[in-house]
Amino acid sequence: MSTNILRTTDGWWVALGDRAVPIDTKATTTTELLADRPAVREAALSGAAGTPVAALTPLSPVTTPCRVVAQMVNYRSHARDSGFTGDIPPAFFRKASGSVSGPHETIVRPPHVRLLDYEIELGLVMGAPLPIGTVVDERDLPSYVAGLVITNDVSARDVQLTRTQFYESKSYPTFTPTGPFLSLLEPEDFAHLPDLRLRLSVNGEPRQDHTLADMIVHPARALTLLSRFQPLAPGDLLLTGTPGGTALKAPPKPVEKLAALLPPAMKWKVFFNAQAKNPRYLRHGDVVTATIATPDGRIELGEQRTPVTHAS
Repeated sequence: MSTNILRTTDGWWVALGDRAVPIDTKATTTTELLADRPAVREAALSGAAGTPVAALTPLSPVTTPCRVVAQMVNYRSHARDSGFTGDIPPAFFRKASGSVSGPHETIVRPPHVRLLDYEIELGLVMGAPLPIGTVVDERDLPSYVAGLVITNDVSARDVQLTRTQFYESKSYPTFTPTGPFLSLLEPEDFAHLPDLRLRLSVNGEPRQDHTLADMIVHPARALTLLSRFQPLAPGDLLLTGTPGGTALKAPPKPVEKLAALLPPAMKWKVFFNAQAKNPRYLRHGDVVTATIATPDGRIELGEQRTPVTHAS
């Protein structure tokens, strides 16, 4: 069974139901904690009464700096929402690790951003080096991936679309809420990854709800493709794409064809005027709730709850 880890300002904890037991470790980074698995096991088996999980304020269990890499358009439902047809070529982009924030930390929209979107994603936390040229089979995943986290790939759509700029649009501070749990997996847990269900709601309204069965490029294949050009190290984070249900959706085909006839400046003006009326974009005072778990609770990554505010 998986082991859920919490990080607070006081250190690392093993979450056992509604209680948490401190881990006796000198680790200050995720990489160091992953190298101290005996201390994790000792805490999990200690039988100590522990502290109520609800009394703890969790930080991101992925410490920074680290590499943060993400897959683009990696769920069939998201591809449909985005207007893609036919085969979707695998694609990756980087996010600044300064965007990583805690699971209950406020998402801050920069003053110049109008269209703030959400994307729940399963995060893979590396447990071993992934050198250039590595081929990862399904049976090899436990050798490279230590565990899983909930992530939210928050996106400034107006920056992303007008500048074709993924790095900036997804890298502002607080744009990668992560946690609360780092779920460390045992080899037998990996067979249950397809059962994981990703759910995201805004103010209690369901927005995204899909399982990994909707995924296009699964983790083993993704790591193989990524390792053609990008090495990874223990503690690095790979976001594996988001399912359908984001605020941004491609316009209907007839509208898209008409827009193509307009000059670029006018086309963007029409598009953004229409998007500004879309109530699904995140606004000041919204609360985003995200969960990822298997139906049987074998893997359960906790609940991420992040309010939204505007930078002054």
